[in-house]
Amino acid sequence: MDSILGIMGAMPEEIKGIADLLENRKEVVLGQRTYYTGTLKGKPVVVVFSRWGKVAAATTVTTLILRFGITELLFTGVAGGFHPELKIGDVVIASRLIQHDMDSRPILPRFEIPLEGISFFEADSRLVQKAERLLKERTVPSVFHSWLDEEYRHAFNVQAPIVWVGDIASGDRFIADPDDKAELQRLLPSVICVEMEGAAVAQVCYEYKIPYAVIRTISDTADHNSPVDFPSFIRHVASRYSLEIVKSWVED
Repeated sequence: MDSILGIMGAMPEEIKGIADLLENRKEVVLGQRTYYTGTLKGKPVVVVFSRWGKVAAATTVTTLILRFGITELLFTGVAGGFHPELKIGDVVIASRLIQHDMDSRPILPRFEIPLEGISFFEADSRLVQKAERLLKERTVPSVFHSWLDEEYRHAFNVQAPIVWVGDIASGDRFIADPDDKAELQRLLPSVICVEMEGAAVAQVCYEYKIPYAVIRTISDTADHNSPVDFPSFIRHVASRYSLEIVKSWVED
């Protein structure tokens, strides 16, 4: 069976540049989503905006698997930093993902996925290693030195971005209150950043046995210190990371 790479972006700006690179591009509209098919460097790919939240993202990746037959998934987006040393502009590769709003107590322990018997979904180790190598050797240096203008480095205080590998938590709640952040840190001390889709995507890939990688650019610190102009951060920083991640991925 031919390999087909599914590429999901958590924001429309993150997939636009990728879709524009496609050779033999076609568009398929399903379930209020536009799926862009084609090739990158001769490799078949399908590119789509996941939409926001766990249900939307799970629906999107399920369609990628069942309708387009992807054999591997790459999911990029932004996240709020939990680890005290994480800075805006750093990049996190998920080693494991957990749904921080899953709570079916007293039937099951908090965070455990019903019928699966686990709380954390392990990302594919081969893809995690590939992502770490490409990000450290090519993507982050390329974005920081070639694409990220001094204006935006200063505006978002992006300085010497670091690549991290660690646990990511997902939930249908934007974490911006310091008390909420502190409580989640107490409950999930291994989690280094938080977002709204990755763990749901991980569950679907786990159930269908699709290897995946989730890569997140830190846009804020999950408290009141978020960038003043979030759309600008997506357009000028996060989208650059997503584009360079994908280019490096297919060229490797």
